[in-house]
Amino acid sequence: MPSQKLSEGVLAGDPRAIARAISALENGSRDGPKIIRDVFARSGRAWVIGVTGAPGVGKSTLVDGLVSVWRNAGHTVAVLAVDPTSPFSGGAILGDRIRMQSHAADHGVFVRSMATRGHLGGLAYATGDAVDVLDAAGMDVVVIETVGVGQDEVDIALTAHVSIIVTVPGTGDDVQALKAGIMEIGDIFVVNKADRDGANRAVGEIEAALALRHDDPGEWHPPVLKTKAAMGGGIDELVARLEAFRDHHHPTWEARRREWATMRLRETLMRRVTERVQNQPKMQAAMTDAVDRVARHEVDPYTVVDQMLEQLL
Repeated sequence: MPSQKLSEGVLAGDPRAIARAISALENGSRDGPKIIRDVFARSGRAWVIGVTGAPGVGKSTLVDGLVSVWRNAGHTVAVLAVDPTSPFSGGAILGDRIRMQSHAADHGVFVRSMATRGHLGGLAYATGDAVDVLDAAGMDVVVIETVGVGQDEVDIALTAHVSIIVTVPGTGDDVQALKAGIMEIGDIFVVNKADRDGANRAVGEIEAALALRHDDPGEWHPPVLKTKAAMGGGIDELVARLEAFRDHHHPTWEARRREWATMRLRETLMRRVTERVQNQPKMQAAMTDAVDRVARHEVDPYTVVDQMLEQLL
């Protein structure tokens, strides 16, 4: 389907066009940038929510419960479930999508699995572009569920308007399990599977760690909530806190928007430069020659890259 037709379908909210547009962006198709150019002006309206945490904490079940509440309120919802990359197909291992089958027949819910494809930070390569597509398609809420993250995989904080950090009791030192980087990006903390022993202790440890954060007066102070997502427990309160966060006059909104724009521009620039190097025969030959020279220690990588950039530009 031509990119113009895809763009028109996206703006009309056609699920097939949305799916094909995201696939074009994931696969690095030439139509991808054209689609973003066509739809970008209609984006910037959806409420983007990030859900992150270690594997096995119940992120997908929690998201499933949130989707149900939003749908009951009449909101359209999209879920981008970032899954590990399959070592065989290169695509996403569809665990998150399988766990959200309760909404499969609901036309007001769009669920898409995206493979990380080696991209670090807990997100997929084209997550930001996919959010733009879903936003332009008229989705009220876009949820990004990241692959299980570690200490420094915090890209979600620059992509989403609000970041939910999910953990579970019984993991030993719960604050240590979350790690410093994750603690700093969280806007709402959730101790899921709160029917387990140690839930209150986990809440107390996270609250104690948050007390050490240097939040300015008037800034949002992250709450720590308990949920039992598999049984629906605590989901309504979580939704209420999300709405309170959205209504809160956050002094860092403008800074976040600029950080997001900076990240997108840098990633796009690096991607485009790489594409130019890969697609131009002269640059491919220069790359092959550069690899040989660096391998023989005839020249250092920085000098070679500077030479290639001069040739490219």
